Amino acid sequence: MNEDQAISALGALAHPQRLRTFRALVVAGLPGLVPSVLADQLGVARNTLSFHLKELAHAGLVSVEQQGRNLIYRADFSRMNGLLGYLTEHCCQGTPCEVSNCC
Repeated sequence: MNEDQAISALGALAHPQRLRTFRALVVAGLPGLVPSVLADQLGVARNTLSFHLKELAHAGLVSVEQQGRNLIYRADFSRMNGLLGYLTEHCCQGTPCEVSNCC
């Protein structure tokens, strides 16, 4: 992950509803969720959720798959781990965390 990708991902998560949406998709795991179920879980209007899902997808944090008439949204765990890796890349000044006790 590069700096621009990290900024895009962090920007997408810097909204309460998008953060809640992403966290719900992380909890759902690989099966993912359809928007109607996700909207009901989060207590938001479906059109509002659609906007937030589009922003998360644009940042690469969620993927969408069409299954028949349904759209299945999933957290992109690879992208999430890439963001975490980018943020912690130089943690502990390059020494293992266990040695430096920084984390």
